[in-house]
Amino acid sequence: MADENNNQGQVQDLNQLLKIRRDKLSELQAAGKDPFVQTKYDVTYHALQAKAEFEKLDAELKAQIPEGLSEEEAAEQLKTLHEGKKIQVSMAGRMMLKRVMGKASFATIRDLEGDIQLYVTRDALGVDDYQDFKKMDIGDILGVEGYVFRTRTGEVSVHAEKLILLTKSLQILPEKHHGLTNTDTRYRQRYLDLIVNPEVKDTFVKRSKIIKEIRNFLDGRGFMEVETPMLVSNAGGAAARPFETHYNALDEDVKLRISLELYLKRLIVGGLERVYEIGRVFRNEGVDTRHNPEFTLMELYQAYTDYEGMMELTESMFRYLAEKVCGTTLIKYGDLEIDFGKPFERLTMNDAIKKYCGIDFDTVADDDAAKALAKEHHIEFEDRHTKGDIINLFFETYCEEKLLQPTFIMDHPLAISPLTKKKPSDPTKVERFELFINTWEMCNAYSELNDPIDQRERFAAQDAAFEAGDEEANHTDEDFLNALEIGMPPTGGIGYGIDRLVMLLTDSPAIRDVLLFPTMRSNN
Repeated sequence: MADENNNQGQVQDLNQLLKIRRDKLSELQAAGKDPFVQTKYDVTYHALQAKAEFEKLDAELKAQIPEGLSEEEAAEQLKTLHEGKKIQVSMAGRMMLKRVMGKASFATIRDLEGDIQLYVTRDALGVDDYQDFKKMDIGDILGVEGYVFRTRTGEVSVHAEKLILLTKSLQILPEKHHGLTNTDTRYRQRYLDLIVNPEVKDTFVKRSKIIKEIRNFLDGRGFMEVETPMLVSNAGGAAARPFETHYNALDEDVKLRISLELYLKRLIVGGLERVYEIGRVFRNEGVDTRHNPEFTLMELYQAYTDYEGMMELTESMFRYLAEKVCGTTLIKYGDLEIDFGKPFERLTMNDAIKKYCGIDFDTVADDDAAKALAKEHHIEFEDRHTKGDIINLFFETYCEEKLLQPTFIMDHPLAISPLTKKKPSDPTKVERFELFINTWEMCNAYSELNDPIDQRERFAAQDAAFEAGDEEANHTDEDFLNALEIGMPPTGGIGYGIDRLVMLLTDSPAIRDVLLFPTMRSNN
């Protein structure tokens, strides 16, 4: 009963505080000071920029002070020099802290770059404006004009000469010391998360930089960025269940794409020799720390190369991103140090299983023998599974968890690679690789299958697998087969999970931490 009364009291207190904010807004509007009338505000500086410019000026002025002066004399002379070299600023930000102390007060505003302290006095603002400032609330967005200086405690601050309320906050921010820690609230109300937790903003600034540097890297190699359809009649190119919807204007059922592959390959057929796309794809599957049904995928295709070329490109790009975004090729993820500077290890899938499980599948005769091994090792499989499927199950069970440093896993079974060229030396395998880092699959690449007859047979096998119960199997795509019959040159292709890459380079524990608006169950 006591807890219930306490909760009721907290709700009443909150409602009263919210009412006070709305009353303040009504008073401002009645006085002709409606903050929502403001249409723009000229910002000349952000927090870090203002601090950096002041520190630079401060160092230059200190160099002009003669040696031999006492500490007090040097400080007085430095103050005089600053008086003649004031850095005038116009800044804006959300008020995160306020301390009212009679005729002089302090506040902290937060902008895109960070926090900066304001020194607010009645003498500088005038009596009326200072009274208005004292009525402002944490969360309000302010515009301030003034000059940059250093306080007696050594903090670079802005001496406010003019202050204006740009937006009145009608809600209450989480308490400063406890912050916003509830992950459900953080993901649902990302705007609040960005305000209260500055490190979250840093993650998304870094995400933007990662994507920018990917584009820079590929542009430097002559790739062309393109866009392909999201709504498709045949969602192919990956093993995943699609989301389905209906196109009213055409009275057709369509799907959200699960991959970018088949349309990008059409462009290779059309003569665009190096293409890539960074875009959203949609897979109707579960949600966990590394999976979100809606995620960002990058796929690229390069004519006249193979999966060896894709390995070189991938290793070079990951090393480039580490240097550009993190400033080093030694990346920390939790307690693990990942070395992008060393050549990436290369293992065939069968060699990896042999290394970590002791079974050599090159000596396993057929499907029945593979299934017998799976039973012996308590690996679950389905009747429709072939030796190739069993190999993949063994790899997932025994190998993935061991792959911490960058490792290319190559030469997958044909059965699990319907769009990949066979290895000339062993037609039961394909020219494919996956890059694993920190036990995660980071990308998937092929020497692309360009034989339309072989591709039709593989599609037929996928159709049969779907009929046998594999809801993630591909379907025959007649237009894509037509494109292959026109002729696609030898091509290397690859797909990268951008969100997982951002997790790695920002030391983020879950995919939701690098998605601004992750998929959440509705509150309704």
